[in-house]
Amino acid sequence: MKRLWPFHLAAGLWGERQAEVFLKRKGYEILSRRFRVTARDELDLVARHGGHLIFVEVKTRQSESFGRPIAAVDRRKRHVLSRAAVRYLQKVKQPVTFRFDVVEVVGAEDHGVPLIRHIENAFTLDSCYVLPW
Repeated sequence: MKRLWPFHLAAGLWGERQAEVFLKRKGYEILSRRFRVTARDELDLVARHGGHLIFVEVKTRQSESFGRPIAAVDRRKRHVLSRAAVRYLQKVKQPVTFRFDVVEVVGAEDHGVPLIRHIENAFTLDSCYVLPW
């Protein structure tokens, strides 16, 4: 079967689906998937849980041979996610409590059950951003 997506995009989409199922089982309500704020800013998942709005970054790797997936959420990536979150919050137009989580998915579609780690409060809003309220 011909692959429609480059491998890294297909793996990322698969990982996001795995993360979504995992979070739903934990009682999270998924509000949005792959929410594109601008051409450069995208939030993998936006969820609600326990009265909080959660911005979820999903990182997928076939293995941990080259380190944990959370290592890819570096300073630059946190800045981009902060910018996207603030723009999302501007659209909501009401004060909410929120946090940033990272879900690591280690495995591949054809390699059985993936290892999934949920890191709550993985980082805070970049200090250069001001909340809209």
